[in-house]
Amino acid sequence: MSKKTLIAPSVLASDFSKLGDEVEAVAAAGADWIHLDVMDGHFVPNITFGPPVIKAIRNRTKAFFDCHLMIAPADPYLAAFAEAGCDGMTVHAEAGPHLDRSLQTIKSLGKKAGVSLNPATPETAIEYVLDRLDLILIMTVNPGFGGQAFIPAIVDKVKRVKALIGNRPIHIEIDGGVSAETAPLV
Repeated sequence: MSKKTLIAPSVLASDFSKLGDEVEAVAAAGADWIHLDVMDGHFVPNITFGPPVIKAIRNRTKAFFDCHLMIAPADPYLAAFAEAGCDGMTVHAEAGPHLDRSLQTIKSLGKKAGVSLNPATPETAIEYVLDRLDLILIMTVNPGFGGQAFIPAIVDKVKRVKALIGNRPIHIEIDGGVSAETAPLV
């Protein structure tokens, strides 16, 4: 797999009243992907948006919509997110009882499938589904709010995940507290 670094800025810090314009601007600035943090107020303490908002902004760019579903359960909503325009969907390992089934559903919808690991979730939690994954998202903050500080101890976890992946064509995504100072660490 190519070692090219992809830039996938989150829209979490956007002015949601101008979300379509901001998504266009981020894509025009050269973002490879647009990271959409979907939060339900249940799995994480914050609430953002759902399929109707994603559908409303989908026509503003052709950029890859990287939909990070911080929702539980996720399975009942996967088809709606696919129809709204998500190109890839990442579910949390802890968000449902049947991770393998969730990933199969995402793939059956023709989308890229990812799993997110919270800071306290060991990488061993996803060993059994590695061959179903296009992406592993490693949380370097506790999920639910933007603007948190990067957790340095997660750098070792990133190294372990890279070793676990081996030669598989799986992207690693780092989410939270990424800056010019922290990006080189991972």
